[in-house]
Amino acid sequence: MTSHTTLTGLEIRLAARPVGEPAPDDFASAEVPVPQPGDGQILVRNTWMSVDPYMRGRMDDVPSPVLPPFELGAVLEGAAVGEVIASRSADVPVGTTVSHFLGWREYAVLDAAAATVVDTGLAPAQAYLGALGTTGLTAYAALTDAAPVKEGDVVFVSAAAGAVGSVAGQLARRLGAAKVIGSAGGPEKTEKLLTDFGFDAALDHRAGPIAAQLAEAAPDGIDVYLDGVGGDHLAAAIDALRPGGRAALVGAISGYNATEPVPGPANLAQIVYKQLTLRGVQVGAYFHLFPEYIAKAAAWLADGSLHTEETVFEGLEQAPAALLGNLRGANTGKTLVRLAV
Repeated sequence: MTSHTTLTGLEIRLAARPVGEPAPDDFASAEVPVPQPGDGQILVRNTWMSVDPYMRGRMDDVPSPVLPPFELGAVLEGAAVGEVIASRSADVPVGTTVSHFLGWREYAVLDAAAATVVDTGLAPAQAYLGALGTTGLTAYAALTDAAPVKEGDVVFVSAAAGAVGSVAGQLARRLGAAKVIGSAGGPEKTEKLLTDFGFDAALDHRAGPIAAQLAEAAPDGIDVYLDGVGGDHLAAAIDALRPGGRAALVGAISGYNATEPVPGPANLAQIVYKQLTLRGVQVGAYFHLFPEYIAKAAAWLADGSLHTEETVFEGLEQAPAALLGNLRGANTGKTLVRLAV
């Protein structure tokens, strides 16, 4: 390896703010010198990074109570894992594998306190970006706290072949659901829901109106809905939810590329009539559950009872294509970029 004084690394920057669906020209790459870590800092060689739908919102210059917009001309960021190759922290020595939030670059210099040491003996490093990361924790928090699944419930999961949805369907079953219904786009994904992810029924939103399909799959209604889509899926779920039903809203990908305000469901009065609970989920509010969740999920991964899939892009230069594909629903399971072996 080149000495740290002359080490350079690739990074991906936001070149333009997209209008509607992002395009490759909205990103730019640059090879830059990698600084040495200062006191209490570490230098990480990133090996994997995560690509997630929420990143689309950060490409717009719109204030958010959760994460600020990406800065124009600056490096993007997101979850990543990698190996510490230089350290000025006694707590995180060279050779440690860590997760952190400085993805979209081959090398990251950060405070050791901003990194989380991960146990690659428990699971592969990239699992901490998916099933053992915020992806899995989102599904767990949604179905145990925001919209808790009870024994015998009928559960509907949208975007069910995606990173969160594919874990959520399996968690719903483990939590006692009597029937788990998932929606996805296209026959290949809906088949996977049934054969690989253990769903009882699979709805193809490209094949016809989702409300009619949901009514056929759950003629007596549903008890819990995990929403990653919004729009027509949320409206259909509100109609299908039984009195006292619960919904956890984790995303609304159907509107992320919209250029005009997205209209809300026209049936919100049903929330009142049926005393429904619709609750938004911000995973950062649930980080205290990470130890509890990882202990459970790592065991499920180890014994094969939690099935996961990854859509992997090779090389940092493919990260923009990975995000664009993710926003179009081209992925099954978690979208990852492998930066180095």
